Amino acid sequence: MANDVKNISPMKLTLLVTIVPRDKEGFYIDYLQTLGSNLQMSASGHGTAAKEVLEYLGLDNNDKSVIFSVIRDEKTERFLSGLEDKFTAIRNSKGIACAIPLSSVIGKLTFGFLSGDSRVV
Repeated sequence: MANDVKNISPMKLTLLVTIVPRDKEGFYIDYLQTLGSNLQMSASGHGTAAKEVLEYLGLDNNDKSVIFSVIRDEKTERFLSGLEDKFTAIRNSKGIACAIPLSSVIGKLTFGFLSGDSRVV
Protein backbone atom coordinates (compact mmCIF):
# COMPACT_ATOMS: atom_id res chain seq x y z
CA MET A 1 0.00 0.00 0.00
CA ALA A 2 2.85 2.43 0.78
CA ASN A 3 4.20 2.06 -2.78
CA ASP A 4 0.76 2.89 -4.21
CA VAL A 5 0.64 6.17 -2.27
CA LYS A 6 4.14 7.11 -3.41
CA ASN A 7 3.12 6.58 -7.04
CA ILE A 8 0.10 8.86 -6.69
CA SER A 9 1.75 12.05 -5.44
CA PRO A 10 3.57 12.99 -8.69
CA MET A 11 0.20 13.49 -10.44
CA LYS A 12 -0.58 17.14 -10.94
CA LEU A 13 -4.00 18.73 -10.60
CA THR A 14 -5.61 21.53 -12.58
CA LEU A 15 -8.46 23.91 -11.81
CA LEU A 16 -10.80 24.06 -14.79
CA VAL A 17 -12.92 27.23 -14.92
CA THR A 18 -15.93 27.04 -17.25
CA ILE A 19 -18.37 29.90 -17.90
CA VAL A 20 -21.71 28.86 -19.43
CA PRO A 21 -25.29 30.16 -19.69
CA ARG A 22 -26.99 29.72 -16.32
CA ASP A 23 -29.76 27.54 -17.75
CA LYS A 24 -27.13 25.04 -18.99
CA GLU A 25 -25.26 24.75 -15.66
CA GLY A 26 -26.68 21.34 -14.70
CA PHE A 27 -25.88 19.89 -18.10
CA TYR A 28 -22.25 21.01 -17.96
CA ILE A 29 -21.74 19.86 -14.35
CA ASP A 30 -23.01 16.41 -15.33
CA TYR A 31 -20.85 16.41 -18.47
CA LEU A 32 -17.70 17.35 -16.53
CA GLN A 33 -18.41 14.55 -14.07
CA THR A 34 -18.70 12.00 -16.89
CA LEU A 35 -15.29 13.15 -18.15
CA GLY A 36 -13.78 12.38 -14.76
CA SER A 37 -13.99 15.48 -12.58
CA ASN A 38 -14.43 14.47 -8.97
CA LEU A 39 -15.37 17.93 -7.73
CA GLN A 40 -17.41 20.73 -9.29
CA MET A 41 -18.54 23.95 -7.65
CA SER A 42 -20.57 26.67 -9.31
CA ALA A 43 -21.21 30.35 -8.76
CA SER A 44 -23.64 32.73 -10.39
CA GLY A 45 -22.23 35.33 -12.72
CA HIS A 46 -23.48 38.10 -14.95
CA GLY A 47 -22.08 38.99 -18.36
CA THR A 48 -20.79 42.50 -18.97
CA ALA A 49 -22.33 43.20 -22.38
CA ALA A 50 -24.60 46.24 -22.56
CA LYS A 51 -28.31 45.70 -23.14
CA GLU A 52 -28.07 47.34 -26.56
CA VAL A 53 -25.33 44.92 -27.67
CA LEU A 54 -27.34 41.92 -26.45
CA GLU A 55 -30.42 43.10 -28.33
CA TYR A 56 -28.39 43.71 -31.49
CA LEU A 57 -26.95 40.19 -31.33
CA GLY A 58 -30.36 38.68 -30.62
CA LEU A 59 -29.41 37.53 -27.14
CA ASP A 60 -31.99 37.87 -24.41
CA ASN A 61 -30.01 37.19 -21.31
CA ASN A 62 -26.47 37.37 -20.00
CA ASP A 63 -26.86 35.41 -16.74
CA LYS A 64 -23.94 33.00 -16.44
CA SER A 65 -22.70 30.19 -14.24
CA VAL A 66 -19.04 29.84 -13.42
CA ILE A 67 -18.14 26.20 -12.80
CA PHE A 68 -14.92 25.33 -10.97
CA SER A 69 -13.73 21.74 -11.47
CA VAL A 70 -10.63 19.99 -10.16
CA ILE A 71 -9.17 17.59 -12.74
CA ARG A 72 -6.00 15.62 -13.30
CA ASP A 73 -3.48 17.57 -15.34
CA GLU A 74 -3.06 14.81 -17.93
CA LYS A 75 -6.82 15.01 -18.71
CA THR A 76 -6.84 18.78 -19.33
CA GLU A 77 -6.74 18.55 -23.12
CA ARG A 78 -9.56 15.98 -23.11
CA PHE A 79 -11.76 18.26 -20.98
CA LEU A 80 -11.06 21.39 -23.05
CA SER A 81 -11.61 19.55 -26.32
CA GLY A 82 -14.86 18.01 -25.08
CA LEU A 83 -16.14 21.37 -23.86
CA GLU A 84 -15.25 23.00 -27.17
CA ASP A 85 -17.28 20.34 -28.98
CA LYS A 86 -20.29 20.95 -26.69
CA PHE A 87 -20.01 24.75 -27.06
CA THR A 88 -20.29 24.45 -30.83
CA ALA A 89 -22.75 21.53 -31.08
CA ILE A 90 -25.45 22.55 -28.60
CA ARG A 91 -27.75 25.42 -29.49
CA ASN A 92 -27.63 28.47 -27.16
CA SER A 93 -24.83 26.86 -25.21
CA LYS A 94 -21.79 29.00 -25.98
CA GLY A 95 -19.22 29.14 -23.24
CA ILE A 96 -15.58 29.57 -22.42
CA ALA A 97 -13.17 27.45 -20.40
CA CYS A 98 -9.62 27.79 -19.16
CA ALA A 99 -7.28 25.59 -17.13
CA ILE A 100 -5.13 26.78 -14.23
CA PRO A 101 -2.43 24.43 -12.87
CA LEU A 102 -2.55 23.89 -9.10
CA SER A 103 0.87 24.05 -7.51
CA SER A 104 0.10 22.26 -4.24
CA VAL A 105 -2.58 20.34 -2.38
CA ILE A 106 -2.31 19.58 1.32
CA GLY A 107 -2.81 16.03 2.53
CA LYS A 108 -2.88 12.62 0.87
CA LEU A 109 -6.60 12.10 1.44
CA THR A 110 -7.48 15.48 -0.07
CA PHE A 111 -5.21 14.82 -3.02
CA GLY A 112 -6.67 11.33 -3.50
CA PHE A 113 -10.24 12.67 -3.45
CA LEU A 114 -9.52 15.54 -5.85
CA SER A 115 -7.59 13.34 -8.26
CA GLY A 116 -10.29 10.64 -8.16
CA ASP A 117 -7.88 7.98 -6.95
CA SER A 118 -9.78 5.58 -4.69
CA ARG A 119 -6.57 3.86 -3.56
CA VAL A 120 -5.93 6.80 -1.24
CA VAL A 121 -9.43 7.74 -0.09
